[in-house]
Amino acid sequence: MDFFSYAAAFGASALLAVATLLPISNPTSSAPIFLSLTEGASDKTRHELARKVARNVFLLMVGATLLGSFVLDIFGISLDIVRTAGGLIVISIGWRLLTTNSAESPRAAKIAENFTPEMVRMQAFFPLSFPITCGPGTISAAITVGVSLASPTLTLSIVRTAGAILGLLLIALLIFISYRYAEYLLRLLGETGTVVFLRLSAFILLCLGIQIFWDGAGNLLTNAIRAGIHPV
Repeated sequence: MDFFSYAAAFGASALLAVATLLPISNPTSSAPIFLSLTEGASDKTRHELARKVARNVFLLMVGATLLGSFVLDIFGISLDIVRTAGGLIVISIGWRLLTTNSAESPRAAKIAENFTPEMVRMQAFFPLSFPITCGPGTISAAITVGVSLASPTLTLSIVRTAGAILGLLLIALLIFISYRYAEYLLRLLGETGTVVFLRLSAFILLCLGIQIFWDGAGNLLTNAIRAGIHPV
């Protein structure tokens, strides 16, 4: 293959990663959740959290792309199990955000005191990085992208993998921008509009968790029924 063929493969892999994973991770829709979970945090703390979340999500997506299918095979875990467990986590977080009484905002000052460096490090991964930003759907899709990068020639596989990693880096950059400036974007909505938007986002998150759970549990149930009807 010539240089242009490799360049085309590189670009195609980058576009594949972005087109497949960006709609699922959808950082603009999870930005309000980021604000809800960091209520009372200073602008500097949110900036640090946004940077750490973007880095964590990038590493999670790269790991899932390169090693996901291999790791699942080692432990004998199916993608449906990952979707089912991850869906339950997302449902729990969505319900908590939906039922939180936002009228108790005077507690913001107290919450701000709790954002110690250690808490920032902990919350940056769970639940902000996983499963809010990079959930089971994103990981499953990243594993699928990784499988599609395989090629008979080592050089072409490396080129495709490099292109996919560039695409993942672009997604991480968009996540950072969406989270870093989420407060400024929502400020345009006003206080009432922001509250309404946050509630709707929490409800959508709850529905997304149920959808992820059902995608996995439904397949497991269907397979169990088929196994019962047609035993091996």
